[in-house]
Amino acid sequence: MKLLVTGANGFTGQHFVASARAYGHEVVALQANLNDREALKDELSSVEPEAVVHLAAISFVGHADASEFYGVNVIGTLNLLDALAALTHPPRSVLLASSANVYGNCEQSPIKETQAPAPVNHYAMSKLSMEFMARTYLDRLPLFFVRPFNYTGPGQAESFVIPKLVAHFARRKGAVELGNLDVEREFNDVRFVCEAYLQLLEKAESGEVYNICSGKPVTLKSVLVLLSEITGHQLQVKVKPAFVRTNEIHRLCGSPEKLFGVVGQIPMPPLQETLRCMLEHASNAP
Repeated sequence: MKLLVTGANGFTGQHFVASARAYGHEVVALQANLNDREALKDELSSVEPEAVVHLAAISFVGHADASEFYGVNVIGTLNLLDALAALTHPPRSVLLASSANVYGNCEQSPIKETQAPAPVNHYAMSKLSMEFMARTYLDRLPLFFVRPFNYTGPGQAESFVIPKLVAHFARRKGAVELGNLDVEREFNDVRFVCEAYLQLLEKAESGEVYNICSGKPVTLKSVLVLLSEITGHQLQVKVKPAFVRTNEIHRLCGSPEKLFGVVGQIPMPPLQETLRCMLEHASNAP
Protein backbone atom coordinates (compact mmCIF):
# COMPACT_ATOMS: atom_id res chain seq x y z
CA MET A 1 0.00 0.00 0.00
CA LYS A 2 1.25 3.47 -0.84
CA LEU A 3 1.22 5.53 2.37
CA LEU A 4 1.58 9.30 2.53
CA VAL A 5 2.99 10.35 5.91
CA THR A 6 3.02 13.91 7.21
CA GLY A 7 5.56 14.69 9.91
CA ALA A 8 7.69 11.79 8.67
CA ASN A 9 10.88 13.37 10.03
CA GLY A 10 9.47 13.82 13.53
CA PHE A 11 9.88 11.47 16.46
CA THR A 12 6.79 9.36 15.76
CA GLY A 13 7.14 9.74 12.02
CA GLN A 14 10.62 8.23 11.86
CA HIS A 15 9.56 5.19 13.87
CA PHE A 16 6.33 4.82 11.89
CA VAL A 17 8.09 5.02 8.51
CA ALA A 18 10.53 2.30 9.60
CA SER A 19 7.67 0.07 10.81
CA ALA A 20 5.60 0.62 7.66
CA ARG A 21 8.50 -0.21 5.37
CA ALA A 22 9.25 -3.33 7.40
CA TYR A 23 5.71 -4.46 6.53
CA GLY A 24 6.43 -3.85 2.84
CA HIS A 25 4.44 -0.63 2.40
CA GLU A 26 5.61 2.09 0.06
CA VAL A 27 6.03 5.25 2.14
CA VAL A 28 6.05 8.78 0.74
CA ALA A 29 6.96 11.60 3.12
CA LEU A 30 5.03 14.82 2.54
CA GLN A 31 7.40 17.62 1.53
CA ALA A 32 4.98 20.54 1.18
CA ASN A 33 4.24 22.93 4.02
CA LEU A 34 0.76 22.30 5.42
CA ASN A 35 -0.02 25.99 5.12
CA ASP A 36 0.92 26.13 1.42
CA ARG A 37 -2.37 25.08 -0.14
CA GLU A 38 -1.23 25.04 -3.77
CA ALA A 39 1.96 23.12 -3.05
CA LEU A 40 -0.08 20.59 -1.10
CA LYS A 41 -2.53 20.05 -3.96
CA ASP A 42 0.29 19.69 -6.52
CA GLU A 43 2.22 17.18 -4.42
CA LEU A 44 -0.79 15.06 -3.51
CA SER A 45 -2.03 14.89 -7.08
CA SER A 46 1.35 13.50 -8.13
CA VAL A 47 1.54 10.99 -5.25
CA GLU A 48 -2.07 9.70 -5.26
CA PRO A 49 -1.73 7.87 -1.93
CA GLU A 50 -3.84 4.85 -1.04
CA ALA A 51 -3.73 5.82 2.65
CA VAL A 52 -2.62 8.83 4.70
CA VAL A 53 -1.11 9.02 8.17
CA HIS A 54 -1.25 12.62 9.42
CA LEU A 55 1.27 13.04 12.23
CA ALA A 56 2.56 16.58 11.60
CA ALA A 57 1.68 18.87 14.50
CA ILE A 58 2.99 21.07 17.25
CA SER A 59 2.83 18.55 20.08
CA PHE A 60 4.78 20.06 22.99
CA VAL A 61 2.18 21.29 25.48
CA GLY A 62 4.50 24.02 26.74
CA HIS A 63 5.04 25.54 23.26
CA ALA A 64 5.46 29.31 23.67
CA ASP A 65 3.15 30.63 20.91
CA ALA A 66 -0.42 29.44 21.52
CA SER A 67 -1.64 30.68 18.14
CA GLU A 68 0.70 28.28 16.34
CA PHE A 69 -1.17 25.30 17.82
CA TYR A 70 -4.22 26.36 15.83
CA GLY A 71 -2.34 27.49 12.73
CA VAL A 72 -0.66 24.10 12.32
CA ASN A 73 -2.90 21.59 14.09
CA VAL A 74 -6.23 22.91 12.81
CA ILE A 75 -5.66 25.04 9.69
CA GLY A 76 -2.82 22.86 8.45
CA THR A 77 -5.05 19.80 8.75
CA LEU A 78 -7.89 21.61 6.99
CA ASN A 79 -5.56 22.37 4.07
CA LEU A 80 -4.46 18.74 3.91
CA LEU A 81 -8.04 17.45 3.89
CA ASP A 82 -9.01 19.95 1.19
CA ALA A 83 -6.18 18.67 -1.00
CA LEU A 84 -7.09 15.03 -0.36
CA ALA A 85 -10.77 15.60 -1.07
CA ALA A 86 -9.88 17.21 -4.41
CA LEU A 87 -8.05 14.10 -5.68
CA THR A 88 -9.58 12.13 -8.54
CA HIS A 89 -8.98 8.95 -6.53
CA PRO A 90 -9.11 9.85 -2.79
CA PRO A 91 -7.29 7.58 -0.31
CA ARG A 92 -9.21 4.66 1.17
CA SER A 93 -8.03 5.36 4.73
CA VAL A 94 -6.95 8.57 6.48
CA LEU A 95 -5.53 8.48 10.03
CA LEU A 96 -5.61 11.78 11.89
CA ALA A 97 -3.50 11.89 15.06
CA SER A 98 -5.28 13.69 17.88
CA SER A 99 -4.32 13.32 21.55
CA ALA A 100 -5.54 11.88 24.85
CA ASN A 101 -4.96 15.36 26.24
CA VAL A 102 -8.41 16.27 24.91
CA TYR A 103 -9.93 14.42 27.90
CA GLY A 104 -8.40 16.86 30.39
CA ASN A 105 -8.87 16.15 34.09
CA CYS A 106 -11.66 13.67 34.66
CA GLU A 107 -12.61 11.32 37.48
CA GLN A 108 -13.20 8.39 35.12
CA SER A 109 -10.21 6.06 34.84
CA PRO A 110 -9.36 4.26 32.68
CA ILE A 111 -10.81 6.66 30.12
CA LYS A 112 -12.95 5.35 27.28
CA GLU A 113 -13.58 7.05 23.94
CA THR A 114 -17.10 7.91 25.13
CA GLN A 115 -15.69 10.21 27.83
CA ALA A 116 -16.69 13.82 27.15
CA PRO A 117 -13.61 15.89 26.20
CA ALA A 118 -12.60 18.70 28.55
CA PRO A 119 -9.31 20.19 27.27
CA VAL A 120 -7.35 22.33 29.72
CA ASN A 121 -4.60 23.73 27.47
CA HIS A 122 -4.20 25.12 23.96
CA TYR A 123 -2.54 21.99 22.62
CA ALA A 124 -5.51 19.84 23.65
CA MET A 125 -8.01 22.44 22.48
CA SER A 126 -6.36 22.61 19.06
CA LYS A 127 -6.52 18.82 18.71
CA LEU A 128 -10.19 18.70 19.68
CA SER A 129 -10.91 21.58 17.28
CA MET A 130 -9.13 19.60 14.57
CA GLU A 131 -11.36 16.59 15.23
CA PHE A 132 -14.58 18.59 14.93
CA MET A 133 -13.35 20.40 11.83
CA ALA A 134 -12.29 17.14 10.15
CA ARG A 135 -15.72 15.59 10.67
CA THR A 136 -17.09 17.95 8.04
CA TYR A 137 -15.11 15.87 5.49
CA LEU A 138 -16.62 12.51 6.40
CA ASP A 139 -18.89 12.60 3.36
CA ARG A 140 -15.80 12.83 1.15
CA LEU A 141 -12.98 11.06 2.99
CA PRO A 142 -12.80 7.82 5.02
CA LEU A 143 -11.01 9.35 7.98
CA PHE A 144 -10.70 8.30 11.60
CA PHE A 145 -9.03 9.66 14.73
CA VAL A 146 -6.45 8.26 17.12
CA ARG A 147 -5.95 9.65 20.62
CA PRO A 148 -2.58 8.37 21.82
CA PHE A 149 -1.81 8.48 25.50
CA ASN A 150 1.76 9.32 26.52
CA TYR A 151 4.43 7.30 24.76
CA THR A 152 8.17 7.52 24.38
CA GLY A 153 11.21 5.92 22.78
CA PRO A 154 14.65 6.62 21.26
CA GLY A 155 14.88 9.95 19.48
CA GLN A 156 12.16 11.81 21.37
CA ALA A 157 13.08 15.43 22.15
CA GLU A 158 14.43 16.21 25.60
CA SER A 159 11.66 18.79 26.06
CA PHE A 160 9.54 15.75 27.00
CA VAL A 161 10.04 14.41 30.50
CA ILE A 162 11.14 10.79 29.89
CA PRO A 163 13.87 11.65 27.34
CA LYS A 164 14.98 14.44 29.69
CA LEU A 165 15.39 11.97 32.54
CA VAL A 166 17.10 9.42 30.30
CA ALA A 167 19.59 12.04 29.10
CA HIS A 168 20.43 13.02 32.67
CA PHE A 169 21.06 9.40 33.66
CA ALA A 170 23.03 8.66 30.48
CA ARG A 171 25.30 11.66 31.17
CA ARG A 172 25.38 10.80 34.87
CA LYS A 173 24.30 14.27 35.86
CA GLY A 174 24.05 15.13 39.53
CA ALA A 175 20.60 16.70 39.58
CA VAL A 176 17.52 17.39 37.47
CA GLU A 177 14.74 19.96 37.72
CA LEU A 178 11.20 18.65 37.27
CA GLY A 179 7.59 19.64 37.88
CA ASN A 180 5.02 17.51 39.67
CA LEU A 181 6.48 14.07 40.47
CA ASP A 182 3.16 12.55 41.46
CA VAL A 183 1.45 12.75 38.06
CA GLU A 184 0.44 9.38 36.63
CA ARG A 185 0.87 8.73 32.94
CA GLU A 186 1.06 5.86 30.54
CA PHE A 187 4.57 5.85 29.14
CA ASN A 188 4.01 3.41 26.31
CA ASP A 189 6.57 2.38 23.71
CA VAL A 190 6.50 4.18 20.35
CA ARG A 191 6.70 0.77 18.62
CA PHE A 192 3.36 -0.16 20.18
CA VAL A 193 1.85 3.07 18.85
CA CYS A 194 3.19 2.50 15.32
CA GLU A 195 1.83 -1.05 15.27
CA ALA A 196 -1.59 0.21 16.34
CA TYR A 197 -1.59 2.84 13.58
CA LEU A 198 -0.67 0.29 10.92
CA GLN A 199 -3.36 -2.12 12.05
CA LEU A 200 -6.01 0.60 12.18
CA LEU A 201 -5.27 1.74 8.63
CA GLU A 202 -6.66 -1.61 7.54
CA LYS A 203 -9.40 -2.12 10.12
CA ALA A 204 -10.65 1.23 11.49
CA GLU A 205 -14.17 2.45 10.76
CA SER A 206 -14.62 5.87 9.20
CA GLY A 207 -15.51 8.57 11.71
CA GLU A 208 -14.48 6.52 14.74
CA VAL A 209 -12.12 7.53 17.56
CA TYR A 210 -9.57 5.08 19.00
CA ASN A 211 -7.56 5.46 22.18
CA ILE A 212 -3.98 4.30 21.66
CA CYS A 213 -3.15 3.11 25.14
CA SER A 214 -2.25 0.24 27.43
CA GLY A 215 -4.31 1.17 30.49
CA LYS A 216 -1.18 0.90 32.66
CA PRO A 217 -0.11 4.26 34.15
CA VAL A 218 3.04 4.84 36.20
CA THR A 219 4.32 7.77 38.24
CA LEU A 220 7.45 9.74 37.44
CA LYS A 221 8.83 8.55 40.76
CA SER A 222 8.64 4.95 39.59
CA VAL A 223 10.40 5.85 36.32
CA LEU A 224 13.22 7.42 38.33
CA VAL A 225 13.54 4.23 40.36
CA LEU A 226 13.76 2.11 37.20
CA LEU A 227 16.41 4.35 35.67
CA SER A 228 18.44 4.21 38.88
CA GLU A 229 18.22 0.41 38.94
CA ILE A 230 19.28 0.11 35.28
CA THR A 231 22.19 2.54 35.46
CA GLY A 232 23.25 2.24 39.10
CA HIS A 233 23.25 6.04 39.19
CA GLN A 234 21.45 8.23 41.71
CA LEU A 235 19.96 11.52 40.50
CA GLN A 236 18.91 14.31 42.82
CA VAL A 237 15.49 15.66 41.87
CA LYS A 238 14.59 19.30 42.44
CA VAL A 239 11.01 20.45 41.94
CA LYS A 240 11.01 23.70 40.00
CA PRO A 241 7.78 25.71 40.47
CA ALA A 242 7.98 27.05 36.91
CA PHE A 243 7.65 23.48 35.62
CA VAL A 244 4.46 22.82 37.59
CA ARG A 245 1.63 23.58 35.17
CA THR A 246 -1.45 25.40 36.47
CA ASN A 247 -3.78 23.12 34.56
CA GLU A 248 -1.84 19.91 35.14
CA ILE A 249 -3.65 16.71 34.21
CA HIS A 250 -2.92 14.56 37.26
CA ARG A 251 -3.87 11.10 36.01
CA LEU A 252 -4.11 10.09 32.38
CA CYS A 253 -4.89 6.44 31.75
CA GLY A 254 -6.85 5.04 28.83
CA SER A 255 -8.97 1.97 28.16
CA PRO A 256 -7.60 -0.09 25.23
CA GLU A 257 -10.81 -2.13 25.03
CA LYS A 258 -12.06 -0.57 21.77
CA LEU A 259 -8.61 -0.64 20.13
CA PHE A 260 -7.96 -4.28 20.97
CA GLY A 261 -11.50 -5.19 19.99
CA VAL A 262 -10.76 -3.97 16.46
CA VAL A 263 -7.12 -4.95 15.89
CA GLY A 264 -6.54 -7.62 18.54
CA GLN A 265 -3.99 -7.56 21.34
CA ILE A 266 -0.80 -5.66 20.52
CA PRO A 267 2.37 -6.67 22.39
CA MET A 268 3.83 -3.91 24.58
CA PRO A 269 7.56 -3.91 25.35
CA PRO A 270 8.15 -3.59 29.12
CA LEU A 271 8.99 -0.08 30.30
CA GLN A 272 12.42 -1.32 31.41
CA GLU A 273 13.19 -2.40 27.83
CA THR A 274 12.03 0.95 26.44
CA LEU A 275 14.22 2.81 28.92
CA ARG A 276 17.23 0.60 28.13
CA CYS A 277 16.83 1.34 24.40
CA MET A 278 16.57 5.05 25.13
CA LEU A 279 19.64 4.98 27.39
CA GLU A 280 21.67 3.22 24.69
CA HIS A 281 20.52 5.75 22.09
CA ALA A 282 21.32 8.69 24.38
CA SER A 283 24.76 7.29 25.22
CA ASN A 284 25.63 6.95 21.53
CA ALA A 285 24.28 10.38 20.56
CA PRO A 286 26.90 12.94 19.50
